[in-house]
Amino acid sequence: MSSISERFRDFKAGKATLLWSCAGCIVATMIVGFTWGGWVTGGSAQERADKAAQQAVAELAADICFKRYLAAPDARVNLTALNEESSYRRGGVLEDGGWVTLADREDPIDGAARLCADQLAEVDLGTLPTTPVADAGAVSTTAPAATTVE
Repeated sequence: MSSISERFRDFKAGKATLLWSCAGCIVATMIVGFTWGGWVTGGSAQERADKAAQQAVAELAADICFKRYLAAPDARVNLTALNEESSYRRGGVLEDGGWVTLADREDPIDGAARLCADQLAEVDLGTLPTTPVADAGAVSTTAPAATTVE
């Protein structure tokens, strides 16, 4: 009886064996890559990218909504009224008030109202200033002071 090393040394693979071995390795690599390796198809990668872009836009709009809402002259009254609403209705109140409709858009940004409402729900009324804060969306028209270097 010959040892395994002798049998391996004397083995001569035919073309069909080599072809099927390569095909099996390719299939096994693809199975491992797509299941555990994190590989994705072009379509699912595009879907993920689109979803991430929509989420980023919603987060940006929610941050703008949050700052504008707190910068409003009647922020304390508005926030009290918003907190009295049920949690599932707060997003609708912000959408109806136009807080998540930006620039020249006619419709509110999808998902932004809920994110903004969640941020506003965490605000403590005691931390709000009693005097109105300047509009967070306003752009300063004054030029910065010139500095001199000596």
